[in-house]
Amino acid sequence: MTELLTPLADVGGPAQPLLTIRGLQKHFPLKKGPLGGGGGLVRAVDGIDFEVLKGETLGVVGESGCGKSTTARLMMQLIAPTAGEVVFDGRVVGTRDLPLKEFRRQVQMVFQDSYASLNPRLTIEDSIAFGPQVHGLDARQSVARARDLLARVGLEPSRFAERYPHELSGGQRQRVNIARALALQPRMVILDEAVSALDKSVEAQVINLLQDLKAEFGLTYLFISHDLHVVRYISDRVMVMYLGQVAEIGAADRLYEQAAHPYTRALLSSMPAMDPDHRTETAPLAGDPPNPINPPSGCRFHPRCPQAAPVCAERAPQLRPVSPLQRVSCLIHETGSGHPLALTQAA
Repeated sequence: MTELLTPLADVGGPAQPLLTIRGLQKHFPLKKGPLGGGGGLVRAVDGIDFEVLKGETLGVVGESGCGKSTTARLMMQLIAPTAGEVVFDGRVVGTRDLPLKEFRRQVQMVFQDSYASLNPRLTIEDSIAFGPQVHGLDARQSVARARDLLARVGLEPSRFAERYPHELSGGQRQRVNIARALALQPRMVILDEAVSALDKSVEAQVINLLQDLKAEFGLTYLFISHDLHVVRYISDRVMVMYLGQVAEIGAADRLYEQAAHPYTRALLSSMPAMDPDHRTETAPLAGDPPNPINPPSGCRFHPRCPQAAPVCAERAPQLRPVSPLQRVSCLIHETGSGHPLALTQAA
């Protein structure tokens, strides 16, 4: 069988987004206690919409618990969504039009924990070759592809192919996970904190490797990270999440230089600066994010927002364009929303 020896074709043309997320939700029910207490729902992801364009890198940032990793797992259908749909190149994932096996052939994921991602009983070579064999490639071709990819990610096959995961460093294991993700020749790779556990020198090497692989194989990336400097370096566009919703999304340089959402500005102000004249001396935000079991009414950021007005507790903002390449979910940017700053802008 040779179906995996050539990359899959672009179905919808370059103008059609590669991935479209519509109304995606994931609510985790809580068990009730012995006395009937508890219950409720954890609103991990609560109705998000966004697109990933062909050939781009979309960075995803936000505080811990904002729903970044849950969104990635929902996109891969590793957990079932409560509502919403995932559309890949014009076809709805998980339907007869695009079965899960075919979708996962085209979209792969690299996880944060490089050791837990690998089967400790399989050699590195077998781990990489396993996926192609499941999808129809014979054993000899699968092993040849595994060894070729090991060399491509900087691991000499003669030294590393027969080793086991515990014999490798964290950076080497993450390179193996990247090679395994590429073994099916996917069109898109989701990177969930793929470099956050690495020291800075290894992190730089892996990021440069990802850039080279993207250009060589024509990949599209969804890059989730806490490191705002890395996200700006690698991303074409950036999406900011807060408490299970999208706060802002736009071109990386514009978002970093002209952030429209108060939360985005606060998040960017937390970036360390080497210049002593531009260091942050006071925290831009106070307190922790609200409880996702009982989120605030209206705008979810209003309890911590320095520009909050009474209307922010009453009305939930919608994700609206503020420029051709930037959308934001904030009443300040909605004409006639009732926010005093919105009225000033409208005038």
